[in-house]
Order: sequence, then structure tokens, then C-alpha cells
Amino acid sequence: MRILVHGAGIAGPAAAFWLTRAGHEVTVVERAADLRTGGQAVDFKGSVQIDLLARMGLLERLRALRTPPTDLVLVDASGAHRATIPHSFIGGELEVLRGDLSRVLYEATRDACTYVFGDTLTALDDTGDEVAATFQRSPARTFDLAIGADGIGSTVRRLAFGPREHHVRHLGYHYALVDLPAGQVPETLHEGRPVALMYNEPGRMASIGGPKAPLFLVFASEPLPERRDRHHDAKVIARAYSGAGWRLPELLKGLPQASSIHLDAIARVDMKGFTRGRVALLGDAAQGNTLGGFGSGLALVGAYVLAGELAAAGGDHRTAFARYDRIMDRYSKVARKGNAGRFLAPRSSAGIRLRAALFSSEAAKRAMLRFIDDAASDIALPGYPALTSP
Repeated sequence: MRILVHGAGIAGPAAAFWLTRAGHEVTVVERAADLRTGGQAVDFKGSVQIDLLARMGLLERLRALRTPPTDLVLVDASGAHRATIPHSFIGGELEVLRGDLSRVLYEATRDACTYVFGDTLTALDDTGDEVAATFQRSPARTFDLAIGADGIGSTVRRLAFGPREHHVRHLGYHYALVDLPAGQVPETLHEGRPVALMYNEPGRMASIGGPKAPLFLVFASEPLPERRDRHHDAKVIARAYSGAGWRLPELLKGLPQASSIHLDAIARVDMKGFTRGRVALLGDAAQGNTLGGFGSGLALVGAYVLAGELAAAGGDHRTAFARYDRIMDRYSKVARKGNAGRFLAPRSSAGIRLRAALFSSEAAKRAMLRFIDDAASDIALPGYPALTSP
């Protein structure tokens, strides 16, 4: 089949990997002019996700790119240590930079499919027999299927399922990744080893060190306008952290000179089904939960299941999509529960103390790690003969 995949981040190239292996003709369209190389660290959890990377032949390459294991040390305004969140909790079994993962997936698929950068969909018409796609720059084309792998703000979801506000819920927080000037962020050590330091006040968090960004911020906030510029975002951050303690007054002086500022909402996609007609959603477009910790794993598992079910159904997309919906609805249930903003930036002093108490207990940490591993491994991946050999 001729299949359009919209988005070349993680879910899109993962879908292209398995769909081309099954013999489909895949075109991946990406709004950005080139492969997106930036972004924070992403991780994979549990034996199922690690095994899937091995099936793809990418596990050892990604292990060579893994980020250094870095614990997150909770500190108070004086810098005193209050608790430690272990790297195994925040970094899973394997953690890599998002840009590295995207590049590895792209390199594994670029010779088997067609990538079109610097373009985006403007219209999508599912006629029942095919999908007519209109693009901003490229000539209009028809496809047998269309897959939205274009993130929480998915264009495909908007065109095929309705407006963003029908499917995306703002969770009351924003986060920011700020690349401060060299030398602006001090070295972060605890007991002689590199760590990330995290400081909280009610409704706001700041972290320095570690693989996310020189300065990582989470703060309570109402929704912001969608169209903003860097100057606006810097003002939003400065206002959100006005009067904050610890090292923040000095750190925020570097905002005007920051090489990049990425400010985004913490939001969750709430959908009862991920397919409609000849259109399917994948990854964050279907099950996104910002900073929820399961996004990359859900994208890779979803791509495998979608391609596998299409192969198992002999190309009958109705049967395949129904099976995909059932399997991924169950597996993605963990992504529909959490709110990373509430965990990272509790709105009360009592909530901050409670989290520190939890991570001061070895028994509590073991229980939370077991929950994460169980959720990530709560699926038996079918063999899908069409996908087992290149």
C-alpha cells in the first residue's frame, strides 16, 4: 500500500521501519526543514521495549549513545540534600538524547522510504477508497492510508478527528528547557559525583545538570497563546520565577543570552480510539502525556503493532485498525493517568515534603520502580511473521 506518515520525529520513522519491512511504499512528510536534532533525554523501560529495540537491530547502537546515569538530588533553598531520585526511576533501562534516537531511526529507514522535509499537510480527505492529501508545498497526492505521527499538536488529528481542544487536555503546568550561556550553570556534584540538582517552591521547580538541559523548569500555569516568540517566552519564565530562591536569581539573569528556549505546555491526549476510516494516529498524537516518561516506548510499540496488524490482516485496514485500537488502548492506559507537572512541581509545601519523604524510603522507591516496569512490560508482542525478516 501507499502510506503517508506525517512526522519524522520518533513515531514516524519507527512506523516507516516496520511498514517498509512489510513491503509498503512509505512517504514521511516533516514540517521542519531538516531532522530535528535537539530536545531532552528520552528513555525505554521494561523488557518488552528493550526487546523491540533488539528486534530492530538498534539496541547496541543506542546503548553506545546512552546518557551518563545521573541521579536527581532534591535540595532546599540552602542547597542541603533532602532526598535522591535514582536515575533508574527517571532514566529507565536505556536513556538517550531525543535527537540521537531520531537520527538513528532516520538512518535506519532513509534508504527504504521517501522523506520530504520542509512541508506539511493542509487538507486530508478520506473518500473511503483512498486518502487525498493536500500539502503546503508539494503537489497533492493520494494514499491508501495516512498515519499521524506528528506529536501532541498533531495536524493529522486536527484534520481527521477534529480540533485540538476536543482531544488535548491542559494539565495546569508548563515546562521549559533553557540552554544558558557557557559557564552560566555551575558544576553539580553530590558526594563527589555528577548529579542533577532539583529545587522546589510551591508550583514551581528548577533543575540544573543532567541530560535534559542546562536549566530545566516546570511551573504551574494557565494555557498560553499558541503563537509566541522567544522574547515572549523569556518574559513568561521570568514572571513565573519572580522572587524565587536558591540559585534562580543568578541563573535567570542568563535568559536574554540563552542560545535556545523551548517552552511548552504539559498536556495529555485523551482519545477513546486512535483510528478513523483510513487514518491512524501513532505515538504522542494518539497517547501523548508531556514528560510522562512513556512516550518513546509507546511510539515504538505502537509502530510495531500497527504495521504488524496490517500485515496480519492482509492489508484489510478496518480489521487491522480495530485490533491496533484494542491493543494500544490497553497498553497506553498508564499514559492516561499521570501528570508530570504535579509530580515535579507540587503546588503546596506539604506536597514537596511528601515527595521527598517517599524518595527517602528505599521500600517506596522499589515499589515505584516495580510499578513502572510492570506497566512498561504489560503487553505480549505478537510475532507477526511479515516483520520478522528484512
